[in-house]
Amino acid sequence: MIRDSLGRIFYSMQMLKKLREKGREIKSNVFLLYRGLGDPRIPLHVKILAFFIIAYIISPIDIIPDFIPILGLLDEVILVPIFLSFTVRLIPIEIRHEYEQEETGEIEDKQIEDKRLSRVGSVMIAIVWLLLVSIFFWIAMIL
Repeated sequence: MIRDSLGRIFYSMQMLKKLREKGREIKSNVFLLYRGLGDPRIPLHVKILAFFIIAYIISPIDIIPDFIPILGLLDEVILVPIFLSFTVRLIPIEIRHEYEQEETGEIEDKQIEDKRLSRVGSVMIAIVWLLLVSIFFWIAMIL
């Protein structure tokens, strides 16, 4: 009985450790995509995809509303990490390694970059949603 309880606790601790590592990886990927937006070595299609993914992550508006049971959290838990990892893999490997090496020495700068990212993110969200609303009205005018 006690052995089962200890086994469950140990398993839970391992799962929490894996979740923390995954969370750090996702945050690192978001910063990598953000930094890649200004890098001329990254292809344009990757920058466009990165722009929309970062805007969606920062946006308080979801494609699938959170109040819908199970499906509401599907985009944050499954879709966003999949799209993030797919887009990061489109970045050339040497650029990824360069950013990862720079990242280890820039922990203090991340706080400043977090603030700048929130400002840029707000502008990105506004642009994406204005674009979507414009497309919606354009389609409505055609019909």
